[in-house]
Order: sequence, then structure tokens, then C-alpha cells
Amino acid sequence: MNRTIIIWAVVAAAVIGAFAITVGALNSTLYSSSGFVKSYLDALERKDAPAALELAGSGERSTATRAMLDSSAMSDLDTVEFVSESRFSDGVQRVVFSYVAGGKPGESSFDVQQAGNVLGLFSNWSFATAPYSVVQLSVLNSQDFTANGVDLSTPEQGTALPLVVFTPSAVSVTHESTFLTANPLLVSATQPGASVVAALDVRANSAFVEQVQGEIDDFLDTCTTQTVLLPTGCPFGQQISNRIASTPEWSISEYPSVSLVPGAEPGSWLMPVTNAAAHLTVDVQSLFDGTTSVFDEDVAFSVSYLATFLGDDEVLITAQR
Repeated sequence: MNRTIIIWAVVAAAVIGAFAITVGALNSTLYSSSGFVKSYLDALERKDAPAALELAGSGERSTATRAMLDSSAMSDLDTVEFVSESRFSDGVQRVVFSYVAGGKPGESSFDVQQAGNVLGLFSNWSFATAPYSVVQLSVLNSQDFTANGVDLSTPEQGTALPLVVFTPSAVSVTHESTFLTANPLLVSATQPGASVVAALDVRANSAFVEQVQGEIDDFLDTCTTQTVLLPTGCPFGQQISNRIASTPEWSISEYPSVSLVPGAEPGSWLMPVTNAAAHLTVDVQSLFDGTTSVFDEDVAFSVSYLATFLGDDEVLITAQR
């Protein structure tokens, strides 16, 4: 009988010991502070926004646009690796992980704290600082942009739109429209609670320049059909003090080369003062001695135009000089 009791006691001790070892192992891995953060990062890696939101907690994000917290807007995250862990005197633990977000290596520190336990055995954790960052994004010379495939607009041109994102995140910001373009901008948000300021610089694209160039060229060509020395409403002309002995003939020998920079008003684009030349051919009779000569020369002139969007991809071009 005593032998049986001893055997059962040994078995029970072994079971209890194994259970204790298992609990200890789980508390040092899955239920550890680093294990908690790793679970959150795994959710980001899977682009599982509901799971990431549940683990991250509420945070302070009511004033920022939440569009980037959707699974479809989350950035790529991979190569997640534990770096270090440290404890502060108030019980908060700082866990550091490295990763690659949006193709760019990075490292983030997460502050976590114990939040009770599970079944009285396993530690529960929560973020002391919720793992969200805010990207304050401005768009120069436009309001529209695309962030990680999501189409968004700022309140007005030059005013930042706050975007709350998971930490870490890489936000790829672009703009492509009929007449405008921008070099892609990659914004990295690496620290929980931090605000990142970024600006997307939108410029006139080649289609816009070509359209303005074509309309100006057509206008100047129309001016050359006027058989007078000073074509009405046109930027070129020639004063001649002697008598005109033939019909003036104009042609454009050098069209202005169009370039566009942002105008003073939203939706306007300025072509700076640009040199050009027209060619005039006309017979001239001297008032002094009656002799006839040919005026066959280039006439230099300069122009500046303002291109303004009217909506639906329509552009109004007005002369500035």
C-alpha cells in the first residue's frame, strides 16, 4: 500500500513539475511581454487589421483619419526579429523588434505593462503606449493623393491631413491624374505615439505641358495669318517707319518652350516669361528716296501664360503679358 502511495506521489509530482515547467515556458514565450508584442506584429505581417486593433487597444486617434487602419491599406511587413527587452522601475517593459516595412529596414520600441492574468497562471499584457503613429500629410499644388492604394484628399491645398497608422508602417504616397504627377513618397512610422510630418510635391506632367504647348503654338500660328505689321491680340509685331510696299507675311521661327510652375492660386499653373521669335517678310519703300528693300528678319518677343483648371480636365489658358 505504501509503495502504491509513493508511486502515485512520484507521478503527481512529475505531472505538477511538468505543468509548472510548461507554465513557466509559456510565460517566458507566448505569454511574455515580447510574445505579446510579437503577436501584434504577426497580425500586422498577416495584414489582419481586426486582430491588430484588438491587441493595440484604443489609443488616442479620434481626430485622425482612420482609413489606413483597414487591412487593404496596411503596408507589407516581414523579417520581424526580437532585438532586446528591458524593465523600468514602474513595471513597464520596453520591447524592441527589428523588421522590414515596405521594403525599408526599421526598428521600433514598444512599452508594455502587465494587465492581470489568464486562469491565475499566465501573464496578460497591454501596450502602455498604443502602437499607433500619425502621419501629418500635406500635398503641395493639389489636394488629392493615394496612400497605400487608398484615394484620399486633404481639407484644402497645403493643409495637412492626419492619418493614423499602425506602428510600424510604411506609407507609400503618390499622385497621378490627367495633368499632374508626383514622385512616389515613402513615409516610415516607426515609434508608437509619434507624429511624422511629410509633404507630397505634385508637379505638372508631360501631358499637361504638351497640351499647353499645343494650344499656345496654335494661337501663335493663328496670329501669323493676320497680314498686318501689328497682329491684333498677339504678342508680336513690328513698327516700320517707311511705306509698306507688299502684304506682310508672318511665320513663327521659334516657338516658346513651355514649362509650368505652380501659380499663386490653387489649381493654377504659370508659364514663366519665355522668349520666342516670329519672322516677318515685307517689302518696304523708303519715304526719303523711294527705293524699295525687303524686311526679312526675326522679330523677338516674350510671353507668359496662366493655365487654370476649370474641372473635368478642362484648362483655361490666359496671357500674362
